[in-house]
Amino acid sequence: MAEAHQAVAFQFTVGPDGIDLQLSHEALRQVYLSGLHSWKKKFIRFKNGILNGVYPGSAPGFMLVLAGYLGRAHYLKVDPSLGLLVKLGRHVPVRYLEPICRFWQMLVGGVMVGTGLWIAIIFSMRTVLKGLLSWHGWMFAPHGKMTWQIRLWLILVNIFSGMQTPMLYSFQNSLPHLPVPSVKDTMRRYLESVQPLLSDEEHRRMQSLALDFEKNLGPKLQWYLKLKSWWASNYVSDWWEEYIYLRGRGPIMVNSNYYVMDFLYAFPTHLQAARAGNIIHAIMLYRRKLDRAQIKPLMLQNTIPMCSSQYERMFNTSRIPGIETDTVQHMSDSRHIVVHHRGRYFKVWMFYDGRLLLPREIEQQMERILADTSEPQPGEETLAALTAGDRVPWACARNAYLRHGKNKKSLDTVEKAAFFVTLDDTEQRPESLDHYAKSLLHGKCYDRWFDKSINLIVFKNGTMGLNAEHSWADAPIVGHLWEQVLSMDPVKLGYTADGHCRGEPHPNLPGPQRLQWNIPPECQTMIANSLSVAVALANDVDSHIIPFSDFGKGLIKKYKISPDAFIQLALQLAHYRDKGKFCLTYEASMTRLYREGRTETVRSCTMESCAFVRAMISNKTREEKLCLLTQAAKKHQQMYRLAMTGQGTDRHLFCLYVVSKYLGQDSPFLQEVLSEPWRLSTSQTPLQQGELFDLVNHPEYVTTGGGFGPVADDGYGVAYVIVGEKLINFHISSKCSSPETDSHRFGNNIRQAMLDMLNLFELDKKTLK
Repeated sequence: MAEAHQAVAFQFTVGPDGIDLQLSHEALRQVYLSGLHSWKKKFIRFKNGILNGVYPGSAPGFMLVLAGYLGRAHYLKVDPSLGLLVKLGRHVPVRYLEPICRFWQMLVGGVMVGTGLWIAIIFSMRTVLKGLLSWHGWMFAPHGKMTWQIRLWLILVNIFSGMQTPMLYSFQNSLPHLPVPSVKDTMRRYLESVQPLLSDEEHRRMQSLALDFEKNLGPKLQWYLKLKSWWASNYVSDWWEEYIYLRGRGPIMVNSNYYVMDFLYAFPTHLQAARAGNIIHAIMLYRRKLDRAQIKPLMLQNTIPMCSSQYERMFNTSRIPGIETDTVQHMSDSRHIVVHHRGRYFKVWMFYDGRLLLPREIEQQMERILADTSEPQPGEETLAALTAGDRVPWACARNAYLRHGKNKKSLDTVEKAAFFVTLDDTEQRPESLDHYAKSLLHGKCYDRWFDKSINLIVFKNGTMGLNAEHSWADAPIVGHLWEQVLSMDPVKLGYTADGHCRGEPHPNLPGPQRLQWNIPPECQTMIANSLSVAVALANDVDSHIIPFSDFGKGLIKKYKISPDAFIQLALQLAHYRDKGKFCLTYEASMTRLYREGRTETVRSCTMESCAFVRAMISNKTREEKLCLLTQAAKKHQQMYRLAMTGQGTDRHLFCLYVVSKYLGQDSPFLQEVLSEPWRLSTSQTPLQQGELFDLVNHPEYVTTGGGFGPVADDGYGVAYVIVGEKLINFHISSKCSSPETDSHRFGNNIRQAMLDMLNLFELDKKTLK
């Protein structure tokens, strides 16, 4: 068993000769190093706060402004304080100023005025930059064409962004606020989006409802939204997090959480403990860079900054269940992780001797846990099933049984950990990607802590993946972490010839601490009930993964078609072949061009896409089909750009609905709109840091991507990742209980749709090469 090491700083005994005090110098040393680490972290955050607060200003810029101002004042023989000291002398007794010579009075006054000038320049640059970033004409320009207006705009953005290298949060105060679309525009876009799905009579009825809303209740609700947009950083994000995620009372496992997979072809090591050692160390290195704001902010075209606010709660974060709504608990720091193995929980410190544990030392801790033969305590083995079931029973069990004594201490340890690790006792292989995906999505329903922001799952044969809670951030944020971790694991960190982490074990490293629980029978009954709910949900998931390698974005882009639009049209064609009808389709788009932006919906089923699909199943000529494909792709790109620039439909309608509920005024139009099911929910997981992977020389390092559970009972969930130039991975999910869906059948339809669309283009062998 891996013994729990508890360092005691001092001991004392009382005897006839008085008190015998015995100090433990090692324990005191560890206390000192821990405090030193904490103060270093506080100083770095304080420094970064100042640097971000004055960005795009810098220390050299401050000295330049100050020297220029004082030099100009000296040359012109004017008072550099602009009379500031004279005015100060009217309020301060003369005896306090007399000891200060005239030169120093002028210098101090000049520095004060120069500093004020520097701050004014900073705020002016920030205001101009915010205005520049509010213009999105560059996005709507024809692909590959750079007008003089766009060139001038890019030059100005570069100038007002400052000359120094930005930190992660440098641009936050310069990003514009998400604009509120007009009610009229939203009604027009909504009616256009549902036209292919409704009969003429049904569409006229929706037009009537929309017109009534636009003329009557809509303007009143819009006024409140405008007021919020002026006051808050983002008029959508806080309500989106609360009402879409935190107020949901159903299970978050499958329904909300999502997963990310390992390499598709590479197997760095077969040792479970070694893989965990490298990956945990890489994640902790990323966290350190995140704490120091040393991660480069994501920039479109290496110029246009995107919001970084979602990174703030990546680590040390847990979702806390409540009766009516959950909350997100975020700790400023955490020095430990919690590891789950065969129903037991272990606390593992990540720092020793004032430094982060090395990969081989973490492997050493994992080996101790794997070698532990102790049995789970009563109720401990399936405890995490509470996080997989309905939220209200979990909140009741937590408040009644887990907030006192040793249970509170152990639960706090889990919820305040940097992240959660599961050493899974099953093996997952790429030959069975479907089973692999299901394991990451839900596992056994009691071996992942689904409330933690990040669950790292390492399987018995060394493969691994993530399960992420969704409320705190969207998938691209976790994807950014995962890309850096995967790029470090086999190359920068590496393994020895026998599969261990590089380095040597630590001879004096204290072992993991086993968490202690006292779970009463009543709580065990509630755990069993949650587990039955979760198992039923997990067993109903039909998952299928397709590594589509026939062609990729490289060939699609040769024909001047957006790869995302091409894939979305293929999904429309596949769905029509699968079900014989069109459906309301959700594609997630990001709005991180705005401060605290998250996502917007692209309604991919359009009149143009439907016309193309009908042509594909008809006897129309190849030229007609190709023309309709091009038109549909252009329409999709236009809608995606509108969504990215705050001109989408669904977030505006959602916020109008929230305001109507606050005012207690029901809207038949909004109620009907927000009750429409998304039977095809799609999302692209973009590869954000392609420069980290040399896929030309090391094609085995392609990632598999990730996916999510089905959104509708009779619908499909499809996530896809475009990897390199020749691979597209599809992650398809549906429910086994639905007679209308079959993930494998839909996967075959997607593959065939992609090939059929490619055949529309006249290809020759030279082009294919």
